[in-house]
Amino acid sequence: MKKKTCFIFALLFCFFVEIFSQPKREMRAVWIATVANIDWPSSNRLAPREQRIEITNMLDKLLQNNINAIILQVRPMADAFYPSSIDPWSHWLTGKQGFAPNPFYDPLQFIIAEAHKRCMEVHAWINPYRVTMNDNLSVLSPNHLFFQKPELFVRYGGKYYFNPGLDETRQILNNVIKEIVEHYDIDGIHFDDYFYPYPVKGEEFPDEDTFRKYPRGFAPDQKADWRRNNVDMVIAEVQQTIKNLKPWVEFGVSPFGVWRNNNVDPRGSATRAGIQNYDDLYADILKWLKEGNIDYVVPQLYFEIGKKVADYEVLLKWWCNNSYGRNLYPGLIPSSLGSKKNDAWSHGNEIIRQLRLNQQYPQVEGAVFFSAKTFLQNRLGLNDSLKQSFYKYPAICPVNKNIVGEPSAQPQNIRIVRDGDAAYLLWDEVEEEGGCQVAYYVVYAFKGKKVGDLNDPANIIARTTDNCLDLRALNVPLKGHYTFVVTAINRFKQESIPTVAVTRKL
Repeated sequence: MKKKTCFIFALLFCFFVEIFSQPKREMRAVWIATVANIDWPSSNRLAPREQRIEITNMLDKLLQNNINAIILQVRPMADAFYPSSIDPWSHWLTGKQGFAPNPFYDPLQFIIAEAHKRCMEVHAWINPYRVTMNDNLSVLSPNHLFFQKPELFVRYGGKYYFNPGLDETRQILNNVIKEIVEHYDIDGIHFDDYFYPYPVKGEEFPDEDTFRKYPRGFAPDQKADWRRNNVDMVIAEVQQTIKNLKPWVEFGVSPFGVWRNNNVDPRGSATRAGIQNYDDLYADILKWLKEGNIDYVVPQLYFEIGKKVADYEVLLKWWCNNSYGRNLYPGLIPSSLGSKKNDAWSHGNEIIRQLRLNQQYPQVEGAVFFSAKTFLQNRLGLNDSLKQSFYKYPAICPVNKNIVGEPSAQPQNIRIVRDGDAAYLLWDEVEEEGGCQVAYYVVYAFKGKKVGDLNDPANIIARTTDNCLDLRALNVPLKGHYTFVVTAINRFKQESIPTVAVTRKL
């Protein structure tokens, strides 16, 4: 009986460790939506100072939850949250499109600086085609491209869009990307699920004239293939634009969760979703993954485990089997927690169940949450669970398997300096350029006189952009003998060789 009890206990212990063990490398990101003031700024009437206070408070709270990346919407509607020579200032920022913040500041530059100071990545989220949320054109600046070149745009479903079938549309989009990547120290460019717009019942997307004029070799009955090719070309060209400028900057896409149902295509998922990327949004995600035209994918798996027409677990397995070795981060939706959709979202915590399921698949290297405001509301105890188990320790963003990069040089001359009761850990700053430029340092501390497990995030006591750490200011008290090493994480997310260890009694 005693042996049986011990055996059961051992099994339970192993199960607990497996479920709640944390990887050192994991993407933990949130979308910060600016359209309609969903997340930030909370109102387009906020003064610039209030905007800065609001976003820094948000970043602080995200950091407390060990979030290591933000996906910031910087071009929601052919407008800009940065000074642009192409798009006007967003009215979601200043209340009137085309008007700069007053007093002036650059929101994108400010947020990048504040996020990087907290060792968080910034991915610039771009909406490629959308121009308006309705048919009210008065929201547009008189200087908007819409009025200068109306032939580039179409009206569909009471909204206006760039026409994806035009070469000039692709050129403009690539110029937008080039402007951002050239001028800002971003970590990634990010597209969401809005390619061709979601279908409107009884209305055909108005591109027949464009198709007839510029068929590019497609037969009259191949309009769907032509539309997909329009998007394929944008994706491939954007990837090339980014890599020509900064090879370390990632390009990711967050598509609708279903590529195709398997009753339409045997390669598809065992789902019966009413919308399919390939057929309705003309986004052939599998092609982009297979050809390496995107660096990571964030399928929007906004469905509960067990949902009849689109089961989270079924889709998770499908994306794991069809990611072609690219980085995979499921998109989760804490915004649905506590809703009255069904019991899955109103009882327990569906997001925690999904995170636990994710841990069973090695292809999954993190998660992205929609969106920042609701993520931080601790709905159904989400943040409590993350702090206590899943995200208890900090994590480093995964190396992107689609990008080749070298580690930075090894930090040198690590030492501990005492000043009365104070103790400072110092090391020489690493000087590198390009993708090998240091993003931040990781400081490890091990109880005793030997270096322990560098792969255990519990041993990370700090991530910092400085080359000096006040050991007495840490949340974790250090008493007795401790051994320290420091590594450098660069723009390629590569980790350097650790410093020679230093041991000191504190």
